[in-house]
Amino acid sequence: MDEIQLGVPKPLLDSLPEDDAGAKQDMQRAVEGYNARVDGAIRATDDDGEAAARILDIIEHFEDRIERFHAFVPELRAWGQSPIFAIAWRNLYADLIEQLYDHEWLAAQLDRERNARLVEDGIRLSDL
Repeated sequence: MDEIQLGVPKPLLDSLPEDDAGAKQDMQRAVEGYNARVDGAIRATDDDGEAAARILDIIEHFEDRIERFHAFVPELRAWGQSPIFAIAWRNLYADLIEQLYDHEWLAAQLDRERNARLVEDGIRLSDL
């Protein structure tokens, strides 16, 4: 298994307002924590499938966060506030998922694990 190192994309950091360095630091700290979780998931087992299952749990957390921040965007606009931070966090989580799928060994295992979970839940691929 290759080592996985997640990062905050520079264009995302550059899109944030210059006067708010706190958001940039928050994102970098959050990604450091996710790096620790991913590293822990990999180190906890020697089996690629088990590691992928643990990392898929993290990805599902990211997907929940994407939905949450996506829902904030129209609400913030309705209140006349800038949704830039909600958009930035939403995009960060989407990019982290993409970074995980960039690792070929992991992408294949994640797809297998997702399919196994679909079948386990009683959902057939033909239902999608």
